[in-house]
Amino acid sequence: MKNLRIAMFLVLASMVLVSLAAAEEGLLATEPPKEITAQEIIKKFTAKEKEFKSVRKRCTYRQVIKIQQLDGDKPVGEYQQVADVTLDQSGKKVKNVVFAPQPSISISPEDQYDIESRLHFTLSTDELPEYNVLYQGKQQEDDLHTYVFDVAPKQFQKGKRYFQGRIWLDDHDFQIVKMTGKSVPDIHPKKRGKGDENLFPKFTTYREQVDGKYWFPTYSATDDTLHFFGGDARIKGTIKATDYKCAGSEVASDGESAAPVPKKQQ
Repeated sequence: MKNLRIAMFLVLASMVLVSLAAAEEGLLATEPPKEITAQEIIKKFTAKEKEFKSVRKRCTYRQVIKIQQLDGDKPVGEYQQVADVTLDQSGKKVKNVVFAPQPSISISPEDQYDIESRLHFTLSTDELPEYNVLYQGKQQEDDLHTYVFDVAPKQFQKGKRYFQGRIWLDDHDFQIVKMTGKSVPDIHPKKRGKGDENLFPKFTTYREQVDGKYWFPTYSATDDTLHFFGGDARIKGTIKATDYKCAGSEVASDGESAAPVPKKQQ
């Protein structure tokens, strides 16, 4: 029974269609939490996120990216990349690309950054001052009981990317287990044809508890239509992280928990 909690969550995470995932959601209970205040929840989970950031720096993994531009349901362009993220002798992360055909869709520097970092959004005590975090309620996500918050940047600093959307926190571990939203800001030229227009799709990311303690991002999916000046573009794709191995942490290489998962809260 200890592994049932994470196993059922992985079933949800493996579903590409967001509409199907949404069918596994319970109703959002919007009344304030009774057992703990919203501010206490924020304090707990941002502290956990800070711990997780430190652990993740010691982790290696394989990242598989596939993004398509569609005309209706027909692919008209594609970006693919498979890379192993490793650590050099100084502990700095190094990306070794093992598969990367020439992309047939335009990829901006912002697109590249967002795609490769989409799985890794955190909201730690260090980043909290940059965001407004508003409690929305409690909700059951498949077999998980979660606290729900809306997150938005307080302001934009030039050249910096942010997350805007909704996060779900496990009410036992006080860690992010799901997030849905988009990278911001979009880039809009002041006038049509004056500069490059760069819009970014909505996405949903799921985390998996792979070391019995921390929830690691393993799967992200997008299926969104972007409304450019020159016409609409439907973007669909997935980003997956597998084979996590972390120095000083017993993380299973196949992505499954190497330690007992905390029991479901009754």
